[in-house]
Amino acid sequence: MNRRTFIQRTGTASALAWLPASFAYSQNQANVDIIEVTITDLQAGMTAGDYTARDLVESYLQRIREIDQQGPTLRSVIEVNPEALAIADQRDEERKQGKVRGPLHGIPVMVKDNIDTADQMQTTAGSLSLEGTAPAQDAFLVEQMRAAGAVLLGKTNLSEWANFRSTRSSSGWSGRGGQVKNPYVLDRNPCGSSSGSGAAVAANLCTVAIGTETNGSIVCPSQANGIVGIKPTVGLVSRSGIIPISHSQDTAGPMTRTVTDAAILLGVLTGIDTRDPITQESEGRAYQNYTQFLQTDGLNGARIGVGRSYFGFHEEVDKRMEEALAAMKKQGAILIDLESVMPREELDGAGYQVLLYEFKHDLNNYLAERNHPTMKTLEDLIRYNQENAGDEMPYFQQEIFESAQEKGSLEDEAYQEAITKVRRVSREDGIDKVMQEHQLDAIVAPSGSAAWPIDVVNGDHFLGGSSSPAAMAGYPNISVPAGFVHGLPVGISFFGSAYQEPQLIRIAYSFEQATQHRQPPKFTPTLSSTNSSE
Repeated sequence: MNRRTFIQRTGTASALAWLPASFAYSQNQANVDIIEVTITDLQAGMTAGDYTARDLVESYLQRIREIDQQGPTLRSVIEVNPEALAIADQRDEERKQGKVRGPLHGIPVMVKDNIDTADQMQTTAGSLSLEGTAPAQDAFLVEQMRAAGAVLLGKTNLSEWANFRSTRSSSGWSGRGGQVKNPYVLDRNPCGSSSGSGAAVAANLCTVAIGTETNGSIVCPSQANGIVGIKPTVGLVSRSGIIPISHSQDTAGPMTRTVTDAAILLGVLTGIDTRDPITQESEGRAYQNYTQFLQTDGLNGARIGVGRSYFGFHEEVDKRMEEALAAMKKQGAILIDLESVMPREELDGAGYQVLLYEFKHDLNNYLAERNHPTMKTLEDLIRYNQENAGDEMPYFQQEIFESAQEKGSLEDEAYQEAITKVRRVSREDGIDKVMQEHQLDAIVAPSGSAAWPIDVVNGDHFLGGSSSPAAMAGYPNISVPAGFVHGLPVGISFFGSAYQEPQLIRIAYSFEQATQHRQPPKFTPTLSSTNSSE
């Protein structure tokens, strides 16, 4: 059986069974307790000699085998890195020689499967169409993490093509990886498109992970899986080597169990990249150390705008939000109710039109650089899906692909009008206006609803969320756990204007420390009448 046949029959590429023999576990495995450990915890343990980076990798691989491939069978890991143990050994040798590159030295990290790695792993966006050819070079952010000493543990599953193929998709499903499950309640959706990253972090299958977002794809899986997610300002983190949707909205960012780990990881990801010219805008506004903004009293005196227009889609979510607001007020925050964050009614579909135009343009450019032997344009991908519909379109189709293919160039007047409208509504008449008018430090709103049942036939069942303003503006957004609804996590979002990550991290950290809502999942099979509505 070849590898593709195996994937098609099992619905997941995450099985370790086809790993080389050299990847076998050590008989003297340390069996490190990796549940809920932080970067700081692991660095302290390695410094003390309690365990090594190799011990950590072996422990995570064992947990992936037990939790992701067997037992709950999360399918959050689409592929493990055959070189992970060798990289860990290298980092251990460096540590013995007194060379520690930084806080990520020896730390196992997962990256989403739309992020290029020029190694033995695939980069496919979850699609079988891109299998078999490796990118010519690492994504810039992968180069940054390697230089910082991180151990690339593997790739995470995702909503295929970052959830931009069908309007009826099931978040977390890909032709290559199958359906990711929510580790809190296994028949619930993990939200997309960074679903695998969210589930893997929540289930303690890695220390930290990287996700990507165009609109909600870091924020939603972070809140649905009870973790912290930072969607940075567009331009703070390079997108070169990331399979795109939209150059005006795409960004990568940290997905972690704590705000501290997210701040550490974000500092490693920043940097000016000549392959992504927009990163030039971050010069003088980016930091390599965001941990300096972790302040327990960060809410004291902070002016917080409450995005009331994003409440009301579920009464239990509203209760968690009101409890969160009360906690902020107790910490000294000044709360200001906002009638609206941006005049959404003026968009009139412009946001979707921007994404269709940019997807065709940006994806074709990526594929040209990727130099795949057969998949060179969006049109090629559409044809591949038609010819392989049994594997790629068993549940939903590719109407978004087809709509994007019909679009013209970015010189079209329709595109120019749409992008101008989106930027005005979300920025000048939206977040920037509200922040300035009320002298705000941040805007808060519910990140989204509790996870809905997985439904590959009818698709996702979103009730509400608040990711759009920051996504359309290209501005930062941080989601932090805010409690549970019937045993399912919900999160609260803190967002603001461009390059305001420092003050958002300060506020998010203060909220996290005051509330401590993060709890590891119990892999409940399904909801019952006894589930808590904590």
